[in-house]
Amino acid sequence: MRPSRWVETIGSMSSIDVHSLFAAVPSDLGEEQFLTLLQSDNFRLVRIVSTGQTTAEGEWYDQDENEWVAVLGGRADVTFADGNVTKTLNPGDYLHIPAHVRHRVEQTDPEQPTVWLALYYA
Repeated sequence: MRPSRWVETIGSMSSIDVHSLFAAVPSDLGEEQFLTLLQSDNFRLVRIVSTGQTTAEGEWYDQDENEWVAVLGGRADVTFADGNVTKTLNPGDYLHIPAHVRHRVEQTDPEQPTVWLALYYA
């Protein structure tokens, strides 16, 4: 016989829904799409969809938060201001961008949506 705590836990888990990171991924967007999946006081998990978008010429991201980002589908080129280094991310690739490391998105796949998973944290 299982403890009653186990039964209570299973009962409460029946209300947990399964979601897909690829649900409602548009194939053409005027702007990148940002969807917050999970958030607390310490972090924010965001799905980003790009369809050929880039960071505007001459602009750089300079964030107060650390960012861990992964490409789940598509492709992206991210350039860092320090040394003008570009990293290409293909499906399954990820990188860590410390706070205040200036970077920009040079290119995202124009042929298919680029689906990113970004974790922002202090």
